[in-house]
Amino acid sequence: MGHHESLSRIIEEIVVPQALEVDRSAAFPRKAVDALADVGLLALTVPSEHGGGGQDLRAATDVIRQLSTACGSTAMVTLMHYSAVAALTATDSGDVLREIAAGRHLSTLAFSEAGSRSHFWAPVSTATDDGGQVRLDARKSWVTSAGEADSYVWSSRPLTAAGPMSLWLVEAGSPGLSIGPEFDGLGLRGNDSRPVTADGLLVPASARLGPDGAGLDLALTAVLPCFLLLNAAASIGLMQAVTRETAEHLTRTRLQHLNRSLAGQPESRAILARMRIETDRTAALLDTTLTALAQGRDDAQLLVLEIKAAADGGAAEVADLAMTACGGAAFRKELGIERRFRDSRAARVMAPTTPALLDFVGRALCGLPLLDGADA
Repeated sequence: MGHHESLSRIIEEIVVPQALEVDRSAAFPRKAVDALADVGLLALTVPSEHGGGGQDLRAATDVIRQLSTACGSTAMVTLMHYSAVAALTATDSGDVLREIAAGRHLSTLAFSEAGSRSHFWAPVSTATDDGGQVRLDARKSWVTSAGEADSYVWSSRPLTAAGPMSLWLVEAGSPGLSIGPEFDGLGLRGNDSRPVTADGLLVPASARLGPDGAGLDLALTAVLPCFLLLNAAASIGLMQAVTRETAEHLTRTRLQHLNRSLAGQPESRAILARMRIETDRTAALLDTTLTALAQGRDDAQLLVLEIKAAADGGAAEVADLAMTACGGAAFRKELGIERRFRDSRAARVMAPTTPALLDFVGRALCGLPLLDGADA
């Protein structure tokens, strides 16, 4: 069975049936994640020489989009894993990549911190020499899959080198690592997003990913494009699902006093049309961005900065329109629209936030560096 058929089966048999309960009880979608690992989908982008699927970013965005049509939390867990894989691949971290390829390992990013909030490019956590090992101290905030991941791609200030950041591979369960209370939030309730604290956590010097002080370059060139495009794909999957559900509701719900369905109302059809136009427009921008990256076009980096901001805004708008078009019925759990409405609010505040991305795009258009001296 190919990846496409395996994904469709997992979505139909596991992700869709569990989506309501994952949201209701804020339960981590462990059954779905294990199934994705078993069929090689968590290793989709792991290079083939390490036993993975060797697939590109376009293939990964399609997996995230499809998962997001069914469950935003499952999509978020998977996209953060793919983002971590991007860092591990860029630094040729063969041992852990082979573990992922064997279906035994879930990873995630641990970038954002309590001390610098969503400014992931300015870590305040520290790495210090401790007799040949490295001591990490940090207060990480909102780490997806915090209590479920097997490892974290972890940022800190450099050990000794100049530069704003170094990256490390930190194993879950390491002494000195503690995880905050379970997540009970508005949306994406099953992604186990929690604070993670390191207090005297010791890692071997070999745990460093890339050169000391080069972590920001790695984050910007390898991790950020992956995260931005996959985040956009998740937003597009949400938009596609909520547009489809709105159309189904409008066509099956009848106004008895007028003897016609809600789809017979021009104003309802107009809202649905706006939803579909915004969804298709955002999907087209993602496709254009993927093509520009594959072709090495001059506008590729600008489009990468645009896509998450565009998709974040589009998802929030489309989910809001769905609530309007479906009226009181949309407030009930059964339709799934209010769940998507809540989920759609999250992407805009994930680092880099929409305001930060708009500033990055504006800086790029004006020929300015993305990060000025104060930020870096």
